[in-house]
Amino acid sequence: MGLDDKISNKSEDLSGKAKEATGSVTGDEDLKNEGKGDQVSSAFKDGAEKVKDAGANIKDKLTGK
Repeated sequence: MGLDDKISNKSEDLSGKAKEATGSVTGDEDLKNEGKGDQVSSAFKDGAEKVKDAGANIKDKLTGK
């Protein structure tokens, strides 16, 4: 996973946590749910990047790179 991707995903996760907390404090369920959605999206992207990295590592081992 590239550094840019890590930063982007972490930023999305932190933004989601802030939205969720703000929504909880203010009673804004839409904002709270949007924050949860951002966190899920970030986790999904992290998982996809890890799978991609694992595939690249396997390919490198098979090809001797």
